[in-house]
Amino acid sequence: MKIKQSFGEKLFDIFNMTLLLLTCAVILVPLLHVLAGSLSETSALIHAKVTLWPVGLNFDNYVLVFKNTTFWRSFFVTVFITLTGTTINMLLTIFTGYPLSKSFLRGRKPFMLFIIFTMIFTAPMIPSYLLVKELGLLNSVWALIVPGALAAFNLILCITFFRGLPEELFEAARVDGMNEYRVVAQIAFPLSMPIVVTLALFYAVSHWNNYYSALLYVTDPDIRPLQLYLYNLLAQFETSDTLSQMNSMVSYDISPQGLQNATIIVATISIVIIYPFIQRHFIKGAMIGSLKE
Repeated sequence: MKIKQSFGEKLFDIFNMTLLLLTCAVILVPLLHVLAGSLSETSALIHAKVTLWPVGLNFDNYVLVFKNTTFWRSFFVTVFITLTGTTINMLLTIFTGYPLSKSFLRGRKPFMLFIIFTMIFTAPMIPSYLLVKELGLLNSVWALIVPGALAAFNLILCITFFRGLPEELFEAARVDGMNEYRVVAQIAFPLSMPIVVTLALFYAVSHWNNYYSALLYVTDPDIRPLQLYLYNLLAQFETSDTLSQMNSMVSYDISPQGLQNATIIVATISIVIIYPFIQRHFIKGAMIGSLKE
């Protein structure tokens, strides 16, 4: 049955659609400009003729990106950090969130107050750096994983979800002889896929885009993550390797700006491809706490 809308409701829908379309345009226009620049001829880039459509189709910039060993080394460092870091994040979040979601846990309130305290007061840059240095993590991929191993906000989301699961299921499992680890692995975890996927995406995107920590803790180019590589490429056009390859590829139509654009596209598309496969779980998980039962 079609519900008849009032004039005010129609006007509100039109306003929402217009606002969303404008927001999408603001997001897409810069991305389209970068994509167009990565596929355009050098002369068009030099004379600023590129807007949202490539001028003279040119794939040479991508050829150099795919042949750049420095880029791929940073790419795989970031992949390792993202996969390992997200796995550690999820294990700590789930195995911390599950017990804290139980009202019968002794000492639960002080733990919750401590978690909330860390959300309000975060460690400044210099004490954080000194702590990482004392732990011997400088110039190590673990410096980009260990300090952010557990996010307080994500933990609270996980606790909120676990509280909504029926306690009768857990009680029945305990009566059948399951210990708490098996309860989490065989009951709580399968029932929590929406929040697991949502938090995994939050953690993965955070690791993939982590630039600030890499700038503080990493100076070794061999373990430089992708975002720090992009910073050096864009801010300084640092790339003795890339420039030497450009000089050896004189027959190719390659420019610094086109190379930067192509590198940004290759670095961005990897994480974007994942989202459509988990969109259903992500939307469901993102709604946690928005409705009161």
